[in-house]
Amino acid sequence: MSPVRKIEITPQDAGQRLDRWFRRQFPHVPQGRIEKMCRKGEIRLDGGRVKPGQRIEAGQTVRVPPLPEPEGTARPSPPPREISEADARMIRSCVIFRDEHILALNKPPGLPVQGGTGQSRHVDALAEALRFGADEPPRLVHRLDKDTSGVLLMARTRAAARVLTRAFRDRDTRKIYWAAIAGLPDPRMGTIRYGLVKAGGHGRGGEGERMRCIHPREVPLTEGAKRATTDYAVLSALGRRVSWAALVPVTGRTHQLRAHMGEIGHPIIGDGKYGGSGQENRGDGWGAQLGGGISRKLHLHARSLRLMHPVTGKPLFITAPLPAHMRNTWKLLGWHEDDVPEDPFDGEML
Repeated sequence: MSPVRKIEITPQDAGQRLDRWFRRQFPHVPQGRIEKMCRKGEIRLDGGRVKPGQRIEAGQTVRVPPLPEPEGTARPSPPPREISEADARMIRSCVIFRDEHILALNKPPGLPVQGGTGQSRHVDALAEALRFGADEPPRLVHRLDKDTSGVLLMARTRAAARVLTRAFRDRDTRKIYWAAIAGLPDPRMGTIRYGLVKAGGHGRGGEGERMRCIHPREVPLTEGAKRATTDYAVLSALGRRVSWAALVPVTGRTHQLRAHMGEIGHPIIGDGKYGGSGQENRGDGWGAQLGGGISRKLHLHARSLRLMHPVTGKPLFITAPLPAHMRNTWKLLGWHEDDVPEDPFDGEML
């Protein structure tokens, strides 16, 4: 085993994900081991805990724990997955904005942003098909859940990646999601402030992991809990059975929107994890299915993203059309995309 060491990030390596940098430095260490060392706090960035996907910056110091020697028994990394022509066409067709510095996708539901257990087909793996003549493939600067569709921004240069990563971290962007939710919240516009803490899954790789909501006053007393805030507004409703809602994640926690809406008794349609598989109101809120011709897929879509361009500094507003299953639901319920304001929280709406 090697000794503990500390390595300073050079300007040439700035903007990379920590796990990718680590793999380049220590190619004999598998991805799973890197993620485990991050979870346990063995890998640290400037003395603090760090997630595998966090972007690194010049001058930061990475603590590297004892590692097996290269000639050890660690399995070699598999060769990069070859991108099929069909996948290349698919991911290119998702591009809704592109210039020299950034590009934005309308990510389809069901396509993961990054790899995980049993996942080899994901946006990160398909990035090579999104070069469009650039020297290197674009980099992810934020994420969406696998089953969530909508605006996903990528940086085409390391400089843009640094600026955008900081903008998302400092909440200098504004993301608005559209969702079909069960029932009709009262009031029709409000803020949810439940804290979130991980509740472990039961699968071999942690499958089934979910977030548990806790009262804000319990957050400081609960290990691993984080404060979370979501703004919501009802844009339209079909009686009291189903509503079209705009959701803004003021904080950016895992499964935040899904967990918050489920906790107040109005789960997102198709969200079996936080709303169950039923339709009925069991006294504590509606189930997450509508039945009939409504798809059982998750009805959550990253509709728009507002930010300052990382190079020009000009305001940029990107919107993504609804995916097919949500378009079908909107048609069945008589809702029209053009009938609501893009930002219902900006001024009076109701």
